[in-house]
Amino acid sequence: MTQEEVHGVHDYVSDPRNADVLISVNGALKRREEAVVSVFDSGYLLGDGVWEGLRVLDGGVAFWPEHLKRLYAGAKTIDMDIGLAREELTARLMDCLKANGMQDGVHIRLMVTRGIKKTPYQGPRFTIGKATIVIIPEYKTPVPEVQSRGVSLFTVHVRRTGPAEQDQKLNSHSKLNCIMACIQADKAGADEALMLDPAGFVATCNSTHFFIVRDGEVWTSPPEYCLGGITRGNILRVCREAGIPAVEKRFSLFDVYSADEAFITGTFAGVTPVREVDGRVIEHLDGPVSQRVRALYKALQARSLTPIA
Repeated sequence: MTQEEVHGVHDYVSDPRNADVLISVNGALKRREEAVVSVFDSGYLLGDGVWEGLRVLDGGVAFWPEHLKRLYAGAKTIDMDIGLAREELTARLMDCLKANGMQDGVHIRLMVTRGIKKTPYQGPRFTIGKATIVIIPEYKTPVPEVQSRGVSLFTVHVRRTGPAEQDQKLNSHSKLNCIMACIQADKAGADEALMLDPAGFVATCNSTHFFIVRDGEVWTSPPEYCLGGITRGNILRVCREAGIPAVEKRFSLFDVYSADEAFITGTFAGVTPVREVDGRVIEHLDGPVSQRVRALYKALQARSLTPIA
């Protein structure tokens, strides 16, 4: 497979409406070419900030309270003041969507950085002014062929770190280890990187969460070495509510290569089947358990919407 033929889970159908979207930069609505931040911004200089990816469906934002909770928890962890109460940030998000007339098929990147530095240095004490808050909404629909074909994964040498290095629960702007993993997977001709924990057990992917199905059970890694994914948590929830055995446990590539089914999850595409890992073809592409989990998740997603108002 050539580099040009690789299509990952984040590929989307081109939409001409995105040329005219309005982007919120500290509350001001800007066209794409005008939506800029300072070269002295902490996010640009250091990757100092936190962010959320959000999905807009049927006139509402999916799982907004959960995303809001994670965003503020991340900001508190890095001792950053977002500068807006949760209700104020919610209003700013909704204002941006209403200004664009957006109701469905939208993906949002909500980013908060520590703000402007008076000089390029990592110390927060050199920050001047308030946090920078940027909201980028775009019309994005996953490429249908990715769903029907499934994705390929490649196990990379880059490991997920523990809390002693950088806590993986922190959804920070600094994603260099994931970027390095993504590059290695790209060079190997795969769609996404499968990353291991320091002991060599399966952790997660570079931008999605990883699940396998064995003998009717859904397995995913424990939370110590992966982001506290909103979709990940909801997959476990719907499985347990539906009586599907779903466990968080350590497992190795041995278990992956011989799995009955495998899938990855994320805010953008939901549940996407995995067709192969390291050249080993998964037994069933989008098998019965994967299909049921996807349907259960979509039903929960439809019930989770915070109306655009």
